[in-house]
Amino acid sequence: MKSGTFSYLPPMTPQQVRQQVEYLLGRGWSPAIEHTAAGRVPGSYWSMWKLPLFGEQSADRVIAEAEACRKANPGHLVRVIGYDNRRQTLGAEIPLAHA
Repeated sequence: MKSGTFSYLPPMTPQQVRQQVEYLLGRGWSPAIEHTAAGRVPGSYWSMWKLPLFGEQSADRVIAEAEACRKANPGHLVRVIGYDNRRQTLGAEIPLAHA
């Protein structure tokens, strides 16, 4: 079963993930890391990893937090989201490949 736009694409390379994170930071969106157990029902609630990284400008810091989440939650799906404060909506969703 597939869920979300990116689930139909091949896994992104680390460089592609970095480009997506840089894009959402460049738009001024607030990054946050979420995770959920693999195999959960599509559309189910994802748990947030720490608080959103409000005002963060470093792609390295966002990616490091996503990797820390992955290490702390083995077997979980991990994604970086970008929240658009102006439009009050999700602006981006970046899935990380399984470890």
